[in-house]
Amino acid sequence: MHPVTDAMRELSGETSTAVSTPPDDRPPTAPARPRGRRALVAGGVLGVALVISLIASASIGQFHTSPSEVLSSLYNGLIHGVDPSRSQVDGVLWSIRFPRAALAALIGASLAVSGAVMQGVFANPLAEPSIIGVNAGASVGAAIVFVFGYSQTAVWSLPLAAFLGAVATAFAVWGLSRVGGTASVLTLILTGIAVNAVAVAVTSFLIFMGDRSSREQVIFWQLGTLAGARWPDVGVTAAVFAGGFAACLAIRRQIDVLALGDTAASSTGVSVERLRFGALILVSILTAVAVAFAGVIAFVGLIVPHALRLAVGPSHRYLVPLSALGGAVLLSVADIAARTVVPFADLPIGIFTAVVGGPLFLVMLRRTLSGYQLGR
Repeated sequence: MHPVTDAMRELSGETSTAVSTPPDDRPPTAPARPRGRRALVAGGVLGVALVISLIASASIGQFHTSPSEVLSSLYNGLIHGVDPSRSQVDGVLWSIRFPRAALAALIGASLAVSGAVMQGVFANPLAEPSIIGVNAGASVGAAIVFVFGYSQTAVWSLPLAAFLGAVATAFAVWGLSRVGGTASVLTLILTGIAVNAVAVAVTSFLIFMGDRSSREQVIFWQLGTLAGARWPDVGVTAAVFAGGFAACLAIRRQIDVLALGDTAASSTGVSVERLRFGALILVSILTAVAVAFAGVIAFVGLIVPHALRLAVGPSHRYLVPLSALGGAVLLSVADIAARTVVPFADLPIGIFTAVVGGPLFLVMLRRTLSGYQLGR
């Protein structure tokens, strides 16, 4: 078995079913039922939390609306058609708050699902989409648009440039990491570090070359924001997420096999190279569309799958769908905080995901390492 995979799996506290032997008085499939029950409970809790957070997101703000007004406006819009001019409440909800709440949930789900798949592909619970340069590449695209003034020429110039930069960087990492026709986990990580460094340097150079206004725009965009969310943004993000999420669900069982190591996974009939390439493409697209419309948002793709793994186990059968719910809840709550912590100010949402995600991740990391050492 590959030593890098062994070390990563030891860090996460996971063991391969190929080498572990269940107790004599317990059938091998016995742990599946408790995990399934825990996943069902977690899904129910996250589903309720998502509904509550979405209603709260639409209710809370400088223009206060009650939850009953939110539900009434939503019902009338779905049944009788949307008419923002019907009342001031409808205008605020359908023009500003509903698209922002929907975009926050979709972007959070995209980032969390990307993180779950990424951690499975790398067999490492510390992995996240930024490893393959998606965030850094998107920053280069955004910096080009702001510094050269393209953001004033077309509405879609910024998200399109960020999306193309993210995908192009991910493809560059994959192409440069291939040695002898294959790309191992170790070479992907090392290549990602190098490409990230180059992309950050390019972004820094563009910021240096820009004027004061463009510098501020790039820096603010890199902190992440959902200000100015529009229904077309929601439609594009929803379409990309739906396709990417369905594809991730289709390969989630194969991702579990990668925990055995490349050699063992190949012996089961899984095309490791093709699976890893397809998974990275899905992660790149899901993360790119999220970054394109919201800027760089840290820790969602790292913290959500890691927390759920501790709760329901390492199986991607549960992790992928639960990560979508968990990411949507986390970013919805972070967006509420961004709009309400400072009166009459819309703070960058990335600040809150980092403030919550950083300490929480340290706690979970220490818990994981402590459990691993006790197990030894």
